[in-house]
Amino acid sequence: MNKEFIDLILQRKSVRNYVAGAAVSRENLEAICRAGLAAPSACNQQMRELVVLDERAVLDELLEYLPNAKFLKEAAAAIVVCGITDNQYSLYWQQDCSATVENMLLAIEACGLGACWCGLFPREERAQNVAKVLRTPANLMPMALITIGVPVQGKDHAKDKWNPSKIHWGKF
Repeated sequence: MNKEFIDLILQRKSVRNYVAGAAVSRENLEAICRAGLAAPSACNQQMRELVVLDERAVLDELLEYLPNAKFLKEAAAAIVVCGITDNQYSLYWQQDCSATVENMLLAIEACGLGACWCGLFPREERAQNVAKVLRTPANLMPMALITIGVPVQGKDHAKDKWNPSKIHWGKF
């Protein structure tokens, strides 16, 4: 067992408090994207695309449409995960995108950065507004926005989510 990896998973947390003005390197953003695209996908069709946002003007424009992501104001970057919706494998785009998001959240934690998964889809209005700002093609559905930044130390903490009553062995 790789205890370090298990510990990384257990220490992952949603970060909503970022050091304003602290940058995230292109190297880290690319590593995060690589981890996301390494996620499993239905029939390996990879029904997802990523939009990396590191320009303050675009991040600020999105704030207007995302009441659940006010902390985007201090985030250094964000990544929007979009599902491809016009393909015979499109039935699985939500699973592909979710696996992508989780891989990226773990990579962000491994980089010593903070992140928060902000849902867009199935809130059609939010997804459509993000699509409009980013000018995504019609066949892409923005599913999630991940805020990324340098976390303010001591503000956000991992929660112990272990609950043995949620585990069923053999049969329910």
